[in-house]
Amino acid sequence: MNIPRFLVASVAALAVFTVPVAAADDAAFNAELLSIQKAWAKVNYETPAGDAREQAFDQLEKRAEQFVQQNPGRAEALIWEAIVESSYAGAKGGLGALGLCKEARGNLEAAMAIDPDALEGSAYTSLGTLYYKVPGFPVGFGDHDKARKLLKKALEVNPNGIDPNYFYAEFLYEEGEYAQALQHLDRAAKAPPRPGRESADKGRRAEIAALAAKVRKEAG
Repeated sequence: MNIPRFLVASVAALAVFTVPVAAADDAAFNAELLSIQKAWAKVNYETPAGDAREQAFDQLEKRAEQFVQQNPGRAEALIWEAIVESSYAGAKGGLGALGLCKEARGNLEAAMAIDPDALEGSAYTSLGTLYYKVPGFPVGFGDHDKARKLLKKALEVNPNGIDPNYFYAEFLYEEGEYAQALQHLDRAAKAPPRPGRESADKGRRAEIAALAAKVRKEAG
């Protein structure tokens, strides 16, 4: 069947304009995602503990929430809103932080429903960490069995990543499994650098060194 020439021209024109728009949207999304990641590292590692850090996380949480609203259905945005909420909860402390942890859990579960392997399985790492840091019933939803399962799944997705190895090591330390904790801290220390996230890598490597020293001391 012959396709009318004007339709051929129209389809060609549509292709020309559609591809760059999609590419531009992805570029804008990735740029804002990286900007939020860098802002998180600055607050988490460079802002003094106390009111200043809490206020900075509050502002960043609002920004991350807006990012999710502007990008519905994007697992990466949900994951990073959850990471900011979890960190904000840590800065806030006390029972008042539990609401933020529940919001973070909801966002991570929503992200996993969309794409469980997004950002190299970061939802598994973040949700597993929540499950072992949050108090258990009746105060909170903490569950060490769920934490172990999720953290091990994160390592299946990203076996050499700095974050899944660090957080699994921290969990193992809390469980008194020192030899395994040191193995994963060694892997975390040898993890490849993440482009654009130099500040986060620097801060995490300092945490790795500090935890390794603590584990060795406890292990005797």
